[in-house]
Amino acid sequence: MQGATAARTPLPAVLMLCTIPVLLHIAIVTTAHFRTGPAPDLGTLFKFCFVTASAITHWGIYTSLLITFALTLRPGHEALITAMARKMHGNIHGGIEEELAQYTRRVTIAWCGFFALQLATSITLFWVAPLVIWSFFVNILDIPLVATMFLAEYCVRLRVLRNPPRHSFSVILKMIGDSAGKNAVHANPARPD
Repeated sequence: MQGATAARTPLPAVLMLCTIPVLLHIAIVTTAHFRTGPAPDLGTLFKFCFVTASAITHWGIYTSLLITFALTLRPGHEALITAMARKMHGNIHGGIEEELAQYTRRVTIAWCGFFALQLATSITLFWVAPLVIWSFFVNILDIPLVATMFLAEYCVRLRVLRNPPRHSFSVILKMIGDSAGKNAVHANPARPD
């Protein structure tokens, strides 16, 4: 029972998240010399698989994120980041300051812009740039760009809000994990015997 309650370290997930794109990029770069033509060789087929995996993953993730965030911006809905802020900072009645609510709505819009820009850049580079440049953008620059967006938002938050909330990254990840865990329980309730 003690093992079930022990905290899980995110290190393996982070390593996998960083390693797989780098390996895909290396595979694409090292197979750049393979010929293409009417009868592709085995190396060309491998390269096609690596490129397809990178493209579908990148485009699918950013399309899903863009749709998810954008749908919460519709009239009558609460912006996604506003809902997260309400969960983290709300008082007993679930309220947050109007300043924070407006700011988090704007942050949700900013993330939508980021996701759209990532998607548009990836698709444009795929069609007009050499494959190695597209792969570098998708597989190597992706995580640093996301981290830069988080850092930029944090810096703006400190300058814009009078009393900005300050939480460590681990607290934010725990809140997201708790939320995902509760959603999984509600989606798959245990059947009584």
